[in-house]
Amino acid sequence: MKISLITVTFNSGGTLRDTIQSVLSQTYLDIEYIIVDGCSQDKTVDIIKEYVPLFQGRLKWISEKDNGLYDAMNKGFKMATGEIVGIINSDDLLAESGVIGKVIDCFKDHKDIDCVYADLYYVSQHDTSKIVRHWITGKQRSFSKGWHPAHPTFYVKRDIYSKYGLFDLDFKFAADFELMLRLVEKEHIKTFYLPEPLVRMRLGGTTSKNLTNIRKGNIECLNAFRKNGIPVSVLYPFYRLLPKLKQYFQ
Repeated sequence: MKISLITVTFNSGGTLRDTIQSVLSQTYLDIEYIIVDGCSQDKTVDIIKEYVPLFQGRLKWISEKDNGLYDAMNKGFKMATGEIVGIINSDDLLAESGVIGKVIDCFKDHKDIDCVYADLYYVSQHDTSKIVRHWITGKQRSFSKGWHPAHPTFYVKRDIYSKYGLFDLDFKFAADFELMLRLVEKEHIKTFYLPEPLVRMRLGGTTSKNLTNIRKGNIECLNAFRKNGIPVSVLYPFYRLLPKLKQYFQ
């Protein structure tokens, strides 16, 4: 069972090597690794080229202008040929060498599922062994009450994307949230929860860098509910905050 992993890069030279190495170290080998670069001006492309021979034909990449993160992710999805598709961000890394094998085992053991999601560690930007928060996703609950999967752990069958669509580029901060909401709550794809961390995610993502982006992200999340015809309370941003606070004590 082939799985496609997608990494989007733009001037990611400071962290990309860790990301690529975490993919290369996976014990499960039927991995198609796709890197979509947005014409980086640093050493990103040089790092990618360095790793191409090490993947022995399993790495393909492009470097061209895009219209932002989610447009680049959509390009990667369209390049994917694996039965399963997942994303690993250019400043994150897979938690350990057996992660992808565990995801594949879930799909093999539960043939009726469409999606596997799991937990993740938030780690220090400068020391990925230092865990700052632990996102325990838990079994599926209501998005409107603040629950949602951690997108970097969200692995989905490729034919689901063919059927229901990719990232909606009308969303600049929360297209990943809208995609998961659409697939899980609107289209009712069958999910499976793997209760262990799959990713070490460096703190400081695009949406969480400052209060302005957090506010814009919350507005887009509310718009995602409305666009998909799913009722939601105006208190949703508060419900969304509670699980994040709990992560510091897990």
